[in-house]
Amino acid sequence: MRRHPRRRPGRRTSALLAVSALTGGLLLTAPQPASAANLITNPGFETAGTGDMPYCWEKSGWGDNDFTFETVADAHSGTRAMKVELTRRTDGDRKALITESAECAPVVTEGKQYDLSLWYRTTTPDASLTLFRHDATAGWQYWTDLKTLDLAADWTRASVRTPEVPAGTDRISWGVSVYGTGSATTDDYTMEQVADPIPDPECTGTAAECADGRWDVLPTRNPVRSMHSVVLHNGKVLLIAGSGNDPEMFEAGTFETALYDPETGDYKAIPTPKDMFCAGHVQLKDGRVLVMSGNKGYPSADGTIGYQGYKDSYIFDPQTETYSKTNDMNDGHWYPSATILGNGDVISFGGLREDSTGSVTADLWSDEQQKWLPTWQVNQTWSYWGLYPSMILMQDGRLFYSGSHVFGNNIPGTGSAIYDYEANTITQVPGLQRKDERDQSMSVLLPPAQDQKVLTIGGGNIDSNPEANRLTDIIDLKQPDPAYVAGPPLPQGTVDLGDGPVPQTGDQGKMYVSAVLLPDGKVLETGGALHNRADPVFETSIFDPATETFDPVAVDPEARGYHSSAFLLPDGRVMTTGDNPGNGSWNHDVSIYTPPYLLKGERPAITSVIDTEWNYGDTQRITVDRPIAKAELIRPAAVTHSSDPNQRFVDLPLSVDGNNVDLNVTSNPNLAPPGWYMLFAVDANGVPSVAKWVHLDGPQALSTKDASAHVHSFADAPRDKVTEEGAKRTSQPVSPTVSGCDRHYGSANVCVPTAFPEEVKATTADRCTWLKEHDYGRLKVNGKDDPLKLDRDRDGVACGKGDVRGRR
Repeated sequence: MRRHPRRRPGRRTSALLAVSALTGGLLLTAPQPASAANLITNPGFETAGTGDMPYCWEKSGWGDNDFTFETVADAHSGTRAMKVELTRRTDGDRKALITESAECAPVVTEGKQYDLSLWYRTTTPDASLTLFRHDATAGWQYWTDLKTLDLAADWTRASVRTPEVPAGTDRISWGVSVYGTGSATTDDYTMEQVADPIPDPECTGTAAECADGRWDVLPTRNPVRSMHSVVLHNGKVLLIAGSGNDPEMFEAGTFETALYDPETGDYKAIPTPKDMFCAGHVQLKDGRVLVMSGNKGYPSADGTIGYQGYKDSYIFDPQTETYSKTNDMNDGHWYPSATILGNGDVISFGGLREDSTGSVTADLWSDEQQKWLPTWQVNQTWSYWGLYPSMILMQDGRLFYSGSHVFGNNIPGTGSAIYDYEANTITQVPGLQRKDERDQSMSVLLPPAQDQKVLTIGGGNIDSNPEANRLTDIIDLKQPDPAYVAGPPLPQGTVDLGDGPVPQTGDQGKMYVSAVLLPDGKVLETGGALHNRADPVFETSIFDPATETFDPVAVDPEARGYHSSAFLLPDGRVMTTGDNPGNGSWNHDVSIYTPPYLLKGERPAITSVIDTEWNYGDTQRITVDRPIAKAELIRPAAVTHSSDPNQRFVDLPLSVDGNNVDLNVTSNPNLAPPGWYMLFAVDANGVPSVAKWVHLDGPQALSTKDASAHVHSFADAPRDKVTEEGAKRTSQPVSPTVSGCDRHYGSANVCVPTAFPEEVKATTADRCTWLKEHDYGRLKVNGKDDPLKLDRDRDGVACGKGDVRGRR
């Protein structure tokens, strides 16, 4: 009897926090007509089988419940229907499935989609359409839940389209799961293969643009040195600079924020109360932006004290366009993580404290109380997660630390881990390649979020300063013992080593990577540099999660290294800003990428959204002006320093009736944490609409349902090292040179590397030549120490004529 594997006993995984996607991993109803052949054997239960089940149907389910399976005469058509009923339930479900055999289970084709439909009557709201698939190597396994069935006293038709059939799958089985007391009676099942997509439309740009997209540098420049970018639910972009890595602005108390309107191209200055340079930020469920910590102080001139993070926290309100102060965090967190949870709370780890040491305190923002909770109310492991650790919310409420971070080596161990807040345990996850060279790599939860796959791209190490790498790693968190596996290498572009761009060679890749989820279900990666705040790399490509391949596309003409951002706009374009090389300069130019999907002719339009306030488990209706193939929610960006752990793309299974489209919203707030989302409708050619904004509310909608039957086994039995709560401690020692910059030279916004690239010889002349090629200009020596031997004549100026004449 097939069942959904159960989670280990004793784990506090409530329906509220651990319900799996009832809309798992889906591509959606498309405009083409399906083929006429019904692939279901005995779709109306009219043919008797052996025992008490009709031919090609079997009993299935699991858990502690009382149930009956019955063939009844109350049919939609013919003389028979199937009734499954639960009269008592503690956990689990029961379902009638197509028999998992070569004789009965429909044959399917990799990459194809199938339209499924059935007629039903229900006396419970807790019933859903469940799929299993047969892998030619691994055998039968759970695939996904497609649709929750509404209560229906009369015969009602339910229809939905499957995702593309995964590689290695040759057959599928499906039926209706009942996971609450009550019954579901079903009849007249159909399964039809979707016709091949319509041909691509005519190109509306040049041939190169239609293949690779187009970049445009805007005539208006970004007025602030912004390194934090947040796309607000009114379509505007919050660009936070604080002091902008400029110590003179810090000393003057000049802190900046700009509000950019993509529709008009205008920037508005926003009064900024504190230095939010290198803060953390996340969008709360009501659309306000929580900004946590920031820069309390720059490193001392003699290099004995590093950056300091304050405890202050602020909220930016898009309606009033103002900041307001919250209560303080329990610790300073310069460069913190910021992850919103399924109940609307926010958790933060890592960063530097007020005394420049590393914070080992987890801070938790309570959505209910609208404040940071005191330390004693927050589970603590007293672990140091580093700077901007990428903490991605998993579908059961745990957090996946992907290994992407900022500045130097990774955490001890494998460099990646799963953190279980409820159990307060950390389990290492193996497989991350060269884990100490993933400094300022980028990690994204791949589309769709229901698939629970994470891609990590590139990286380097600002301490040892090797050439950045081309590594990518992919992990499937639905596996019982998940581990990273090597992905395809990053494509190579050109690199400017000081004398103009030249082709990359060998294993040269990039750090400071940006990655953006696109509405066609792919990922744009762009920007980067070969070394610590030096040697920009010009390369852009699109990653396809379905094929796990990169496709090089048009390249951003602007350097986008340290302190750059890239993010999706509601019209489907991508905006990039910033670049802050080691010489302290700043790139104020803004680039806009138009992906190929916007050059394929007319776009579909969402002509109405019946309700913009959505609840979990809803069916929401929209109207479109022409047929669409899929729809999804994309959480708007809140990105900085190659980090946006809250970025996600959530599929919405759909049913189509002419221009009316019903969207099935996930019941799992961990898959789509509460907040504002961009709703895109996408046609069969991958062309998206302009987004509509919808508000997905908190998990209250689940309070009347127990969906634990849909907690499917994944990341359930990791076998690597497990760490429980450690001894309470104050902080983690961190070197003042954590940013990879030697502060004995120049001002605090200038980064003379503590370690030069490997090809630069350790001589005064070679180091000074490299600094000259990278436009460092005149460098004052701070104090009497000269650790890099750049001031050989002791005149207080590095790399002067007396320092390099005849010096090796």
